[in-house]
Amino acid sequence: MTVFASSATGLPIGLGGAPLGNLYAAMPDAQAQAVLSAALNAGCRTLDTAPHYGNGLSEHRFGNALRGFPRDDLVLSSKVGRLLRPSQRAASDQNGYVDVLPFEQVWDYSAAGVRRSVEDSLQRLGMERLDVVYIHDCDLESHGVNYPRVLQEVVREALPELQRMKTEGLLRHIGLGVNDVQVCLDVLAQADLDCLMLAGRYSLIDHSALPELLPLCVQRGVRVALAGAFNSGILATGVRSGQAVRFNYATAPQEWIDRTAAVEAVCEKFQVPLRAAALQFPLAHPAIEIVIAGAQTVAHWDNAMAMMAHRIDSRFWETLRAGKLIPDAAPLP
Repeated sequence: MTVFASSATGLPIGLGGAPLGNLYAAMPDAQAQAVLSAALNAGCRTLDTAPHYGNGLSEHRFGNALRGFPRDDLVLSSKVGRLLRPSQRAASDQNGYVDVLPFEQVWDYSAAGVRRSVEDSLQRLGMERLDVVYIHDCDLESHGVNYPRVLQEVVREALPELQRMKTEGLLRHIGLGVNDVQVCLDVLAQADLDCLMLAGRYSLIDHSALPELLPLCVQRGVRVALAGAFNSGILATGVRSGQAVRFNYATAPQEWIDRTAAVEAVCEKFQVPLRAAALQFPLAHPAIEIVIAGAQTVAHWDNAMAMMAHRIDSRFWETLRAGKLIPDAAPLP
């Protein structure tokens, strides 16, 4: 089963909507629309957003850009798990996003909450259906001691309600959108999924999804969209400048700085851009159908397209493997 459309250029890359929700920095509307136009003009047809991204701001911006576009040409995804409640006391900066819309987020994985979330997203987007709906951030790190309750709510309420909406034609595919491997395993032990959006857990330096989750996805026919291929920035900028870098939404620990520096040394030897290696590596695994890249500017998007097309000598990958920087079990591009 194919879930995600590739771009018209044949490059399996989609546009992620977190930057368009003002993640870490405000983006003018004109700049957001320019990024969306650049992606569409380059042939990208797979686009992902979420209520979480700027408290609905990203969805509004996607809707403005896509409303006049042929709907059947798109694979458009959003997420459930957080409802947005209007509030005069809402902070302008929330959850890593700045200048957000005046709402407060409330966790809700109930059947009623999931349906409300999908319907609200469709209104913000100005669309009649979504191609993929992901259950967002239903993991242990997000919910702590409440995780067992959340897991059961996801399995007993959210997934059946999404399945009902699927039969109604409001969506086509159902999955999880998470940064965590274990929650995927926990849900798949109890239910079927069409797909996953997995952020950062099968990257050039983080291979935590490789031993158990990705083989299970191949076995079960669960298609994976790999987001966070740059691990929140460390694989986009590298570490040789000595400046502070992020790894998985936080300041990078030394072990990941050291690992990235070792990869960069091999990149320098073979004259391979680090960003090219980071974007191309995950796609060698048969479970992974597409990578999702965020872009703050048109130049960022253009660079991602160029990095996807950059030819990399097979000796580069073999050298990384020989140096134990890529596991033996990982397929090489």
